[in-house]
Amino acid sequence: MSAVRTREQRVGLLDDDRGSTMPLILGYLVLAIAAIYVCVCATDLYIAQKRLDSVADAAALAGADGFRLQVEGEAIRAELDDAEIADQASAVIGVIDDGAELVSAGSPDGRSARVTVSATWSPPLLSELVPSMLVI
Repeated sequence: MSAVRTREQRVGLLDDDRGSTMPLILGYLVLAIAAIYVCVCATDLYIAQKRLDSVADAAALAGADGFRLQVEGEAIRAELDDAEIADQASAVIGVIDDGAELVSAGSPDGRSARVTVSATWSPPLLSELVPSMLVI
């Protein structure tokens, strides 16, 4: 067999379509589905974090409403108590029942309420791409 190919043989090699694009298409499809899944999980985590922020805001607002008025001379002062803040915040979190847990509640300066809550997030569908049971 000669090492030099004829023109017909070269044209025949160019027209030969034995390769398939199906594995490439399937690979890109799997990659696109994985990217969409990660984006859906990130969006779900963001919404869960915003929901938890709202629960913390509501608990802090309820805790700040439990103030006592102190009269000292001619001045009237609103004073917050850590135990009262914790009671009010846990009552609000119990009513909302969103899976949130009260981590801490108190008043750092006696005039404002600070509440910390946490919850456990799990992805909509379990997979190896996204961590499960994430504490936020």
